Amino acid sequence: MRGDLAGGFASRAPRRQAATGRWRATLNSPVSGPPVGDAARRAAGQAACLLTGHRLEKYDYTGKSLMTSAAPRLKRIATKVDAIDWTDGRNGAALQRSNDGTDRMRADARAIFDAAVGRAHPSGCLPAHLPPAPAVGRLILLAAGKAAGSMTALAEAHYLDSGFPPERLVGHAVARHGYEARTRHIPMVAAGHPVPDQGSIDSATRALELAASATADDLVLVLLSGGGSANWVAPAGALTLAEKQAVNKALLRSGAPIGEMNIVRKRLSRIKGGRLALAAAPARLLTLAISDVPGDEPTAIASGPTVPDPTTMQQARAIVARYGLDLPAAARALLDDDASETPKPGHDAFARTEFRIIARPAEAIAAAHAAAASAGYAVHDLGADLEGEASEVAGRHAALARSLQREGRRAALLSGGELTVTLRGKGRGGPNQEYALALAIALNGAPGIVALSGDTDGTDGGGGEATDPAGAIVDETTLARARALGLFPARSLAENDSTGFFEPLGDLLRTGPTLTNVNDCRVILIEPER
Repeated sequence: MRGDLAGGFASRAPRRQAATGRWRATLNSPVSGPPVGDAARRAAGQAACLLTGHRLEKYDYTGKSLMTSAAPRLKRIATKVDAIDWTDGRNGAALQRSNDGTDRMRADARAIFDAAVGRAHPSGCLPAHLPPAPAVGRLILLAAGKAAGSMTALAEAHYLDSGFPPERLVGHAVARHGYEARTRHIPMVAAGHPVPDQGSIDSATRALELAASATADDLVLVLLSGGGSANWVAPAGALTLAEKQAVNKALLRSGAPIGEMNIVRKRLSRIKGGRLALAAAPARLLTLAISDVPGDEPTAIASGPTVPDPTTMQQARAIVARYGLDLPAAARALLDDDASETPKPGHDAFARTEFRIIARPAEAIAAAHAAAASAGYAVHDLGADLEGEASEVAGRHAALARSLQREGRRAALLSGGELTVTLRGKGRGGPNQEYALALAIALNGAPGIVALSGDTDGTDGGGGEATDPAGAIVDETTLARARALGLFPARSLAENDSTGFFEPLGDLLRTGPTLTNVNDCRVILIEPER
């Protein structure tokens, strides 16, 4: 027989079955009767081709010859088909993933990811760092970012339950839409992310007002987490909200790392780059932050509203030039004006300020490391601060995974950081989904490898809605199942349509808002070559 899967035996959508440890092939035909002998062997060959995505060039009916561009591997897979399901009335063949080893690895990958997220939740890291309440004066609590709701609820409960007078506890909290938490005293609102909205303007205005009202007897407690840059927006000069939104969209589309984005944002704001601390002086100010940036640099977390800014106007101008950003005239005017420079180290406003990081990406990856080791994997930690283009990093990680597999290693490759995507298409997705898709393409159905890539805040890349996926998971059947649905992996990658690719496969990682954010967690699990 010569031909491909479109001729006579077209593939149909695969579906999952209960784990059996092997593969099940489903063969549909207009001919009545169950497949036996040659038909059964032919179904095994079809299943092997579906799994690898290769063209079936020749299959003789003795079952001894299966010739394709990957003949040895296809023959190994065909021998694993232990059951043939038969349906009358329609041409087609389908592969159903029912490999208990793969299912176990997928469960392991999710458990490892969950361990990373759990380590960074405020319930485990915030209480020990909360300072004593001021003996006199007020406690002014200001919170911004994806963890603002959970941090605020914990902090206000700590003080109120210890007998601190509610009339001396004031403040304001803001998180991205969908990430709010129920609070009992401090007002909690939602604002846009990653593109700011009117809620971002109102929240920054209120935070600046409360900070400016502080006296030397007050304690200003600032709770920061990733997303604070968009949740607190106070445009400087003549810049409007619409123009600030245009700047953010240009930065997001540029592929610039978050640190470079924040260098530009600080020059366009009345709250970022240490300016909230300027407003709060001479009060004592303590910032407790959950880091979402490589290197845990305080100036980069939520654009550093309470710390001196060592970056320069010249750096901001260079970033704009490097990425060819087309900015509104009001933004260009601010970047051309040295008077827009941020306060530097040594400024008097920082004399009574303190900054503590209470959770960081490295600690989350360490928790993932412990979980992977406990599951029996030899852990290779690639670091908690990886940056780069998602698809390019995926290619390097795929090569490393295959190398470890050839060495006969049962291993886990772990990495954190924040990857970027340079948008060229009009699809839906995010850096973690794009990484997973590029990784699946690079692995090309290699058996014994499962990977999960997810954003620890619960939303891949931080954009879209709170109900959007956190990332995706891939295994050796990903490409075959996609092709059986008529999807084209390379086309989806070129269109930046990773969500559109993984959604019909049921392989999106959906966690919902986690109420924390320590960047991404990528897990690649590897079994020795079989």
